[in-house]
Amino acid sequence: MTTASAPETTAGVADAPGELTDGYHLVVDALKLNDVETIYGLVGIPITDLARLAQASGIRYIGFRHESNAGHAAAAAGFLTKKPGVCLTVSAPGFLNGLVALANATTNCFPMVQISGSSERHIVDLQQGDYEEMDQLAAAKPFVKAAYRVSRVEDIGRGIARALRTAISGRPGGVYLDIPAAVLGSIMDAEEGAKTLSRLVDPAPRQLPAPEAVDRAIEILAAAEKPLVVLGKGAAYAQADEQIREFIESTGIPYVPMSMAKGLLPDDHPQSAATARSLALRGADAVMLIGARLNWLLNHGEAPQWNPDAKFIQVDIEPKELDSNQPIAAPLVGDVGSVLDALLERAKPGQIAAPAGWRDELAARSAQNVAKMAKRLQDNPHPMAFMGALKAVRDVVHERPEIYIVNEGANALDIARNVIDMQVPRHRLDSGTWGVMGIGMGYAIAAAVETGAPVVAVEGDSAFGFSGMELETICRYKLPVVTVIMNNGGVYRGDDVNPLGNAPSPTTLMLNARHDQMIEAFGGKGYHATTPAEVTAALTEALATGGPALIDCVIDPSAGTESGHIAHLNPKGITVGNISPTQH
Repeated sequence: MTTASAPETTAGVADAPGELTDGYHLVVDALKLNDVETIYGLVGIPITDLARLAQASGIRYIGFRHESNAGHAAAAAGFLTKKPGVCLTVSAPGFLNGLVALANATTNCFPMVQISGSSERHIVDLQQGDYEEMDQLAAAKPFVKAAYRVSRVEDIGRGIARALRTAISGRPGGVYLDIPAAVLGSIMDAEEGAKTLSRLVDPAPRQLPAPEAVDRAIEILAAAEKPLVVLGKGAAYAQADEQIREFIESTGIPYVPMSMAKGLLPDDHPQSAATARSLALRGADAVMLIGARLNWLLNHGEAPQWNPDAKFIQVDIEPKELDSNQPIAAPLVGDVGSVLDALLERAKPGQIAAPAGWRDELAARSAQNVAKMAKRLQDNPHPMAFMGALKAVRDVVHERPEIYIVNEGANALDIARNVIDMQVPRHRLDSGTWGVMGIGMGYAIAAAVETGAPVVAVEGDSAFGFSGMELETICRYKLPVVTVIMNNGGVYRGDDVNPLGNAPSPTTLMLNARHDQMIEAFGGKGYHATTPAEVTAALTEALATGGPALIDCVIDPSAGTESGHIAHLNPKGITVGNISPTQH
């Protein structure tokens, strides 16, 4: 317990007050007691001294330029470490900025705690107009797994423990913890304060599936003619890598990884059906979802993308997720590791075996699609296209599987996901379930901070704009992050035209933007690449140097498609092309 001495008095020794502490110290002590090693945040009233004290006490503090980016970093830290990432923000607008990331963490099932200072309760509740007045607890509740407020200094330890446990237990998610300024500044006896702190015991306990549920799933898989496993990012988060590999390889079942599950088994694994995904989903008659949800990313399990007669088996720690889109024939409620252990233990040798015909069918389609992709990757147009630039990135990072890939954008995300293969788990982080833009620099910073490994952030130029100022953060902390920008001068593409001609079109950015000069302003190394060969040379040199760098890849403005691979989500009305400039 960190303490402060009480003022001297003229009273006798027996009457002298003991050591004192305050809310700031109790927050830091509670975090340290529960093994929080890093805080991501942005300081200001009333939490500046909290950040200073945390740093002085040995907690690593990473200061950002925008709270959303700090929050995204905390969320990514939660995914990578399987411990709640902690974000610290100021009140009102700063809190709201962080709340965007906290809500995204909840949607992605990443454990994260956002701690925000807040204004005086008695003024806020009567709406008297305090500095940055806002009922932050009420604002947070609809968007997070849970929200709590600490109203007394003696409850700080309990509040920290409650927030951390809630974030990581069961289905992980985002938790908001509100600590008013008056509570942070409150003083109490240090010895009594120490008694209010507690260390969590088994904060994320195992949840084992029922034996009959396991047997039901085994029977469905054993009877299937065309079984399939879908691996979601929940499977990657679980860190049950060996159990997943053993189950896949011992049964011979083909699998399709969702984007952040890539690398649980190497992308070139013979049972991977990633390059025959459409055929796999359409043909499978028994589908086992491991840490994956039948949401929009999987077309809600609906025909024609899926076999309408398929039986679904779902491994999920949250019972409410089951039957959310399709009937689940075999629910397996529990944590991924425990469920896989039970499946491996209860299945008889050879009881589950994917028929050779099904595997051969998928392998043949995969070979066709791989050949088509190889042909596309051989094209080398000028100006450079996405494929050429991303092939150059792929070839460099393939030789260094320890590199973390962060990826966002529309075309930059869709194409990179298909081109850049992954060999090890949890080394790909991207836009996730919501498909949001702006996660790039926050995720990249967290990956570098939490692992110490090099990071390559592949960014669309539009997506980069959401968090680009964090280049200064990367340079300030001298992080091994190389940002590769697919610069085609637009949102989706850069050749859109305003029919009136008096301003850029809604999707047009600056065609000749020099992002490489941005990082040079902060002391990093900038590269300007117009050919795949220049991308290869720049990325090779940047990774060898090991410091902050940015490669501005000049892409053909006409390259890319509207909304990438999800253009079908755009509502169909009267198109702009059918409207004359004089119509209203």
